[in-house]
Amino acid sequence: MAVVLDPSSSAEDAPARHWLDRIGIPKPLAWGFLGLLVFMIGDGVESGYLSPYLLQEGVSKERVALLFSVYGVTASVAAWFSGALSELWGPRRVMLLGLGVWGVFQVAFLVLAVPTADFALLLVSYGLRGFGYPLFAYGFLIWVTAVTPQRRLGSAVGWFWFAFTGGLPTLGSLVASVAVPGIGAYATLWLALGLVVAGGLIALLLVREPTGRKRLAPAGERPLATLVGSLAIIWRNPRIGTGAVVRAINTAPQFGFLVFLPVFFTETLGFTLSEWLQLLSAMFATNIFFNLVFGVVGDRIGWQRTVAWCGGVGCAVTTLLLHYGTVAGGDDYALAMVLVSLFGATLAGYVPLSALMPSLDPAHKGQAMSALNLGAGASTFIGPALVGVFLGPLGVEGVMWIFAGLYLASAVMALFLKLPEPVAPGAAGYSSPAGPAPRARNESPEASHE
Repeated sequence: MAVVLDPSSSAEDAPARHWLDRIGIPKPLAWGFLGLLVFMIGDGVESGYLSPYLLQEGVSKERVALLFSVYGVTASVAAWFSGALSELWGPRRVMLLGLGVWGVFQVAFLVLAVPTADFALLLVSYGLRGFGYPLFAYGFLIWVTAVTPQRRLGSAVGWFWFAFTGGLPTLGSLVASVAVPGIGAYATLWLALGLVVAGGLIALLLVREPTGRKRLAPAGERPLATLVGSLAIIWRNPRIGTGAVVRAINTAPQFGFLVFLPVFFTETLGFTLSEWLQLLSAMFATNIFFNLVFGVVGDRIGWQRTVAWCGGVGCAVTTLLLHYGTVAGGDDYALAMVLVSLFGATLAGYVPLSALMPSLDPAHKGQAMSALNLGAGASTFIGPALVGVFLGPLGVEGVMWIFAGLYLASAVMALFLKLPEPVAPGAAGYSSPAGPAPRARNESPEASHE
């Protein structure tokens, strides 16, 4: 299943004339990046305080971990479907569906579940809301990869992750650090809904780029074949399957941290909730800056090398530093700020995966992105699930070592993510419309550096 790209958008030799194109943002999608940022700010508002808030409302630690795990499962399924549905309906329609799902089930969560603290209602409403943000965010990521020339794709996905993590949890946590003391934890969740709706409307109403408004799959392809193919590619192309696992490891600890680090930093280390939320914001403020840095670095030194060393090895080291450094320093705010920022920086080393994955199978870019999104979604429940299983018997230290080991394993796996040989226009497997062939050097960073 080949994704047919828009000729005017995908011509590799077209100069980047507008200043947005020159810094790596595809100009036709510029409003989408702003809308994604605002949407993810709303989605990220709860990330730093929902766990302790539910504990205060009488929900047990085990049930909170289960709630986050179920949310992760639904997010994982939605992440996979975002690629397949984008090929069938077009990314814009998938984003619209994601916005609707998020809004409807957030209202149910706030009106029915939270006031009663009924766990069944919490599980259903919050769990089903998990379908929302992956459909919106990853639908937009498909749109970005469909219209961006390959030589600038690393920078473009760097901006995507800049917007994504700029909201979840960076600016979202910062908003919460101000709103929770000011208007209360419950009202802050309503504020989050307003931000999500605003961001969704910015992206959906102001982006006029035509590729995302139509199906990306060939006209005659059946929906079932599209859905099956988006999953079958994982074992049909082992490199795609390996990349999906690497992507799952990328953010599994991040989502696991959100389950136990709020309690660890406030109850064990002695920070206030506001201080913890500020530290979380600092972690991902650093991350969003380095998303841009590693997007450019990946285009220069090679996507695979950047993921393995800056992402995998870097995160393994900074995860252990985050634990042992904060334990040694106690409530030393300055030291904690440095340590969380180091982790946020190395977490961005995985950014080039979003450029690498569709390039691993140029004839099936949409399927490859579905696999990437499946890995991203899986991370949202793998992290909390590992915390739920191992936090009790092993404690925080043991969980940190598990996460560090996973990062090292991802570095080894990244070494197998070699790009295929370039395919000339008109040859079997060439997925772009007829046009100038990419230059032999510098067009694909991996081809010239690996």
